[in-house]
Amino acid sequence: MSVLLEPCSPLATMIGMLGASAALGLANLGAAYGTVKSGVGVAHLGMVNKSRSMRGMVPVVMAGILGIYGLIIAVIITNNVKTTVDYTVAKGCVHLGAGLAGGFASLAAGYAIGIVGEACTSAYQRTETIFVVMILMLIFAEALGLYGLIVALLMNNTAAGAGISCDKAPWQA
Repeated sequence: MSVLLEPCSPLATMIGMLGASAALGLANLGAAYGTVKSGVGVAHLGMVNKSRSMRGMVPVVMAGILGIYGLIIAVIITNNVKTTVDYTVAKGCVHLGAGLAGGFASLAAGYAIGIVGEACTSAYQRTETIFVVMILMLIFAEALGLYGLIVALLMNNTAAGAGISCDKAPWQA
């Protein structure tokens, strides 16, 4: 068996760090998409009805929170990835999965917030009664990112007990 495929491979750290990178990158893609789509709606709202533009900023703020979710996941994973022999490939794979779970959940939430935000700010130009409905839809869209954050945190905690313990790594023989 190749050293790279051993349970105590030096690639374990890289695999774990890929999880942190994926969480941050995907969550920020979702936040950026949600901000851009909602921001277009807010810009139109500001041109048509200036008095409602501050309340129309809610989708943009909620999209930005998704980036914070990705940052939280990335920092927690990075703090738990070790460069010692005790950090196995199994732990690295769990951290990669945690990063992907949190990142893709925030990406999906950003997509939903962007579409809902743009449509609802457009409707909010015409009638103020849509505001409460907009907030409810945005809360449910934001919850998708929060679910990813929770699952990523649980997976990170699982990584502490994952895999086998390595007394001596194969590359140190």
